Amino acid sequence: MAEVSAEARIGAPAEKVWARLTDWPSHGEWNATHTSFPDGGPAALEVGGTFQENMKLMGFPAEVEWTIEELEPARVLAIRGKGPMAVSVATRYTLTPDGDATTMRIDGEFTGAAVSLMAGKLKDSATAALNESLRKLAGLVT
Repeated sequence: MAEVSAEARIGAPAEKVWARLTDWPSHGEWNATHTSFPDGGPAALEVGGTFQENMKLMGFPAEVEWTIEELEPARVLAIRGKGPMAVSVATRYTLTPDGDATTMRIDGEFTGAAVSLMAGKLKDSATAALNESLRKLAGLVT
């Protein structure tokens, strides 16, 4: 298993950060691993909702079939998915209001036999991507 996380204080209210986080057509503007949503993102933002995402991590393309596991508007979005080579992926976005700003944390988890072969490189690459994503997101909402 490989676990990664990143956190940043974003100078915008949680509702504004959430609006950008869940604006599926603009994901490519800030999400460093995102390449496309073949079907346009989730049809309904609700627990149990599913969607497909094409991603790139460590230079490799991957298609992930996501399921929304937890949802608390403007606070938490947790998704879990299946990727290539029997890799399971989980991502949790947590928004914590902080005055006129928001602390946003992204936690990721990768499990599966293929992950153990490259866990160190995967952690480094995914952590860098999370930090880049938070920087870009902050620039879009502030």
